[in-house]
Amino acid sequence: MRHQTLIVMLKEPRPGRVKTRLGRDIGVIDATWWFRHQSARLIRRLRDPRWQIVLAVTPDVQGMTSRFWPHDLARIPQGRGDLGRRMTRAIHRIPLGRVCLVGADIPDMSHAHVARAFAALGGGDVVFGPAKDGGFWLIGARHGRVIPQAAFDGVRWSGPHTLGDSMARLEGSRVTLVDRLADVDRGADLRTDLHTASLLP
Repeated sequence: MRHQTLIVMLKEPRPGRVKTRLGRDIGVIDATWWFRHQSARLIRRLRDPRWQIVLAVTPDVQGMTSRFWPHDLARIPQGRGDLGRRMTRAIHRIPLGRVCLVGADIPDMSHAHVARAFAALGGGDVVFGPAKDGGFWLIGARHGRVIPQAAFDGVRWSGPHTLGDSMARLEGSRVTLVDRLADVDRGADLRTDLHTASLLP
């Protein structure tokens, strides 16, 4: 089987460090609690013999030794820079095979969604999993160097233009879109998602 790596981007779940927009709606402690349990459930759900999971963690020092995530999974530091630079750096750390990168705040993501993304790389260079808010919950490449170092410079993050901007930066690559899923940024996202709502206290 072709070597495949799934990178999960994670922040250490400390109050005020994660899901700050969600925290403004439901409270900092509840937002932190939600992210901690959501990320743990997601990692358990995504374990699959078809790929290796690597955790890309921040803060760099505390994240590498954090007790919040499984110790049997490989970890790499995210490093500095905006989201685009940190994603690109993580993807480039994987030397061989297909690579997909996801966030941890997608309650409906399953191993079937990830498998479809890896399969799409059999006929394309890059794959995106669109998010319902105009961003994306997954980016993948048939190998890491398909994504240029500055691929996401100038992308308007956290808004309706994020996916379009990102795809425009990869002009010339064969890009495939897979399942559209919803992420959780605000309290309204929790109220409209049954899986997510079940994680609230």
